[in-house]
Amino acid sequence: MDHLLSWVIFIPLLGAFAALAIRDHQTVKVLALVVTVGDFILSLPLWLNFDSTVAGFQFVEKYAWIPTFNINYHLGLDGISLLLVIMTTFLAPFCVLCSWHAIADRSREFMINLMVMQTAMIGVFCALDMALFYVFWEAMLIPMYLIVGVWGGANRVYAAIKFFIYTLAGSMLLLVAMTYMFFKGGNTFDIPTLMNASFTPQAQFWLFLAMFVAFAIKVPMFPFHTWLPHAHVQAPTAGSVILASVMLKMGTYGFLRFCLPMLTDASLSMTPFILSLSVVAIVYGAYMALAQSDIKKLIAYSSVSHMGFVTIGMFVYNQLGIEGAILQMINHGITTGALFLCVGIIYDRRHTRDLAEFGGLARTMPVFATCFVIFSMSSIGLPGTNGFVGEFMVLLGAFTYDRLTGVLAATGIVLGAVYMLYLVARMIWSECSNPENQKLADLDLREFAILAPLVLVVFWIGLYPAPLLEVMHSSVLHLLDQTGGLAGAPVVAMK
Repeated sequence: MDHLLSWVIFIPLLGAFAALAIRDHQTVKVLALVVTVGDFILSLPLWLNFDSTVAGFQFVEKYAWIPTFNINYHLGLDGISLLLVIMTTFLAPFCVLCSWHAIADRSREFMINLMVMQTAMIGVFCALDMALFYVFWEAMLIPMYLIVGVWGGANRVYAAIKFFIYTLAGSMLLLVAMTYMFFKGGNTFDIPTLMNASFTPQAQFWLFLAMFVAFAIKVPMFPFHTWLPHAHVQAPTAGSVILASVMLKMGTYGFLRFCLPMLTDASLSMTPFILSLSVVAIVYGAYMALAQSDIKKLIAYSSVSHMGFVTIGMFVYNQLGIEGAILQMINHGITTGALFLCVGIIYDRRHTRDLAEFGGLARTMPVFATCFVIFSMSSIGLPGTNGFVGEFMVLLGAFTYDRLTGVLAATGIVLGAVYMLYLVARMIWSECSNPENQKLADLDLREFAILAPLVLVVFWIGLYPAPLLEVMHSSVLHLLDQTGGLAGAPVVAMK
């Protein structure tokens, strides 16, 4: 098991370097698929050998990197980050497969960007040194900028620049906060050490504010969300999947890894503000989704709404809420990623995402329609699907903490059902009056291989979420113990 984390992180980067030496685009596609599938297989021992009874970090690697500044190459996983790493490696091959024919121009360069992106994303979840974390955090920016700006839609340059400016502004604030913590926390960037450091209430407030903006942009929380719909609409399908499934989780992961354990007092004092923004995001995102005629934009705004549940769960300071939030991070990654894949499949056939152009797909594409309905029901939170478990736990945690917050958050589930059922009714079940829809081919083998595993995961987590909850259980209890229940905030444990 020595250096297993390093291998999981850097195998995609090695694949990207190998692709630089290959001129044939088809060969690079095959290489990217082999590398991403191999990386997922290599990450499975992390799950199989993870001791869920241990709250601390496992698979730890630590070496001096830049001794002058006490910066180390320090890696490790706990029950929270493990799930996010597995989700990232699991979804990566689907990003390659969905781009197989969709990316015809400069596909070699596209696959290289995907593999570099994967290394950066996994590295963020594994880094236990703030400087190393920041390197991976920033390394995500360029490949995603290129994926949107080069291979995106008609307004791709505008969307890419807006994404870049928003993310870079947040990153600068994050760098300032990390630098201050280095000097005031004992001249160290070591994350486990800084979790035990003490900062004055005033310092905590400003540190929290800087980190909050950086992480809120990534989530994205209202009102920092405006870059997301543009980026999703303009990005190619693989870019949308990466954004929704993994990159949005960087922000919520930052709250769990830095704000709650390191800035306890500030987290507590800012809780009413965070919960208010989260409730607004849930309701606003749902209403904006209702107003969309572009299917991809509808799903993008639904992400704003769903991620509001995640931030509520994290800031109600009880086990139900935090575990529900982490589970909802995984569920949102699977379900919303799958919905974007479905949109990509139908766009490849019709070259439009206008909802008014579709109807009656249940008759012409029954297998596709079945998968789309399943993912839509998961997005709604239908019992038996993965979406139900996470949202139910978050709502229970929210009601335990504050009934008004729970009631307001619950309205998002009702609104979510409205816009998703409207989407399904209009796209799948309505009359097939458009001649263009009457001759559409159903899923081919490649497309079925993309959607079928995601359907299985939707029902697996929905019917048997225990393995995921067991993995995160000790780490969540340790997080609550680190915060001391957040200075008197109610801590409710699951029996």
